[in-house]
Amino acid sequence: MSDGFFCYLCIIFIKDKLHFIEYRQYAICIILWWIMSNMITILGPTASGKTALAAALAADIGAEIISADSRQVYRRMDIGTGKDLDDYVVEGKHIPYHLIDIAEPGTKYNVFEYQRDFLQVYQNIKDRGVMPILCGGTGLYLESVLKGYKLVPVPEHAALRAQLADKTLEDLTEMLVQLKRANHSNMHNTTDVDTVKRAIRAIEIETYYHEHPEIAERPFPDIKTVIFGVDIDRELRREKITRRLKQRLEQGMINEVKALLDSGISAENLIYYGLEYKYVTEYLTGVTDYATMFNGLQTAIHQFAKRQMTWFRGMERRGFHIHWIDATLPMNEKIMMVKQLL
Repeated sequence: MSDGFFCYLCIIFIKDKLHFIEYRQYAICIILWWIMSNMITILGPTASGKTALAAALAADIGAEIISADSRQVYRRMDIGTGKDLDDYVVEGKHIPYHLIDIAEPGTKYNVFEYQRDFLQVYQNIKDRGVMPILCGGTGLYLESVLKGYKLVPVPEHAALRAQLADKTLEDLTEMLVQLKRANHSNMHNTTDVDTVKRAIRAIEIETYYHEHPEIAERPFPDIKTVIFGVDIDRELRREKITRRLKQRLEQGMINEVKALLDSGISAENLIYYGLEYKYVTEYLTGVTDYATMFNGLQTAIHQFAKRQMTWFRGMERRGFHIHWIDATLPMNEKIMMVKQLL
């Protein structure tokens, strides 16, 4: 348990003698939650205010933040990815954050690397007796660590596909059963074998795991987390996205992308990162004009936020319980709601 959180509990006990019993019961609930859970998760779409909430909560209970954002891992990609590092300073207190600025632009950081890096950071935080707060909007990254999925980008195996092309679905199913048994994995997903194409892909993946045992052997902790989602009205979200896009352009987002191009990173690699880097790169290379860039990017970010919410709703269907908090509430009320739900 962190010193900050311990002090917080002490304050609860001594703050008001008239409400000693009430505070004691509340503190006991918090302590029991602290023992039984090992992480808090805060998620939400872009422009919902999830980072500010995570930072305020971390300041309140003495926690540290683990980012779950697929683009904020890149150095020198600050404005376009919306790092907003000022959010990690709460009333003059610097909140420790992790998995931001850990990869070079031009590289293609992936979910397998994220899982590896998350495990290292998570264990380090826990070993120091501090509560980690996982915060972000990249659904794949969030779910990959909350479920411990082996989500590795497995390349196509042309020779294996040719070898399996004439097999029946029954033959492929039996092969997959044997492979999963050899890999000590469970055949929990019946859609793996509902078509020949899916069965071949599943065999391709299990073959890759079999040939790369370091993937299957990666230990994954049993993470018990309480998940909070920041719920923002669609129209308010759209308004904030447009306002924030204008602000980022004024802050020098175009110059940021130009500097990346000037440093030798190819336009193709920047376009790969999508959204701001795709549209601004196309503008800088003469593919589009400014108005087309702005309108296209604005629309793309709105669509991206919608896809994020679709993913989060899908997580609920897949068994995750998300406590949704109104984005328009004052920060102190959000913090209180979080504490009441812990």
